[in-house]
Amino acid sequence: MSSFPAQQEQNEAADPGVTGVTGVDEGPRARERDRSARRTLLAGLVQEARPKQWIKNVLVLTAPLASGTITHAGTLGPVVVAFIAFCFAASAVYYANDALDVAADRAHPTKCRRPIAAGIVPIRLAWVGVVVLSVVALAVASIDNGATVAVIAVYLAMHLAYSLWFKHVLVLDLALVASGFLLRAMVGGVAAGIPLSQWFLLTTGFASLFMVAGKRYSELLLMGDDAAVTRRSLVGYTPSYLRFIWQTMVGLTILTYSLWAFELGAADRGVRWHELSIVPWAFVFLRYAMFVDAGQAGEPEDVVLGDRVIMGIGLTWLILFAMGVFVNGH
Repeated sequence: MSSFPAQQEQNEAADPGVTGVTGVDEGPRARERDRSARRTLLAGLVQEARPKQWIKNVLVLTAPLASGTITHAGTLGPVVVAFIAFCFAASAVYYANDALDVAADRAHPTKCRRPIAAGIVPIRLAWVGVVVLSVVALAVASIDNGATVAVIAVYLAMHLAYSLWFKHVLVLDLALVASGFLLRAMVGGVAAGIPLSQWFLLTTGFASLFMVAGKRYSELLLMGDDAAVTRRSLVGYTPSYLRFIWQTMVGLTILTYSLWAFELGAADRGVRWHELSIVPWAFVFLRYAMFVDAGQAGEPEDVVLGDRVIMGIGLTWLILFAMGVFVNGH
């Protein structure tokens, strides 16, 4: 019996691939598991940044497009920089929001698959991501000018404050989320030094509040009695109140856009393209409101990109508005 350990040692020395009593070399398998884990983590970090949501950042193009200067060399460069800066800033906010909402997200039917909620991205690493992405966003914005840095800084401050404290304050939570869209629309003009019309800002603000209220309304209908588990502020809202908000915002968005279009159209020569664009603009919102009313607007980008009618009407609006800008010299 005393010779057994010595014999085992001799066997292991003769066959270095043996790792204990199992007789299986765990080295390659362990290394493959490590590589797989790193790939999964990297994919989770990218997914958590939500690149799909970056489509919202095309709003930085609105002011340069409306002014007709988007093709100018002195405009396009700063606007592209502002777009990239907002992508990093928005991803920092997504990281922070999901790190704070991990418990609620795990109770949600779709948010539970987000990398932080699913346990793919550790919460501590997520907060490191918040800091890194915020610093990168401000550094990129500094390539433009101080005003662009200020807008990005305000966005980060407001939305991190929203994630930490104000997401449960009724009405204020809607206003802070909507402000993100307004700041996106502003930063393009700020980066390129383009004056911003008050009607343009009001239209953007009201349209943003409509989208946010519609999203909350859809979440409330989707989750029903469980809505407060996934978003605590929803317990204070009723479907009728949120309906009142998004219906009011639809009217104000169409009204302020019409006033802006008439202001621009006053200088049109020949066909008043800006004023004609009011028609498709109104129908885009009426079509989108149909999805809100059905409780299907929880993910606005999916509604817009997934509905061919909205895309077609939106393209018609863009052509008419572009005709007013470039044909009539705005």
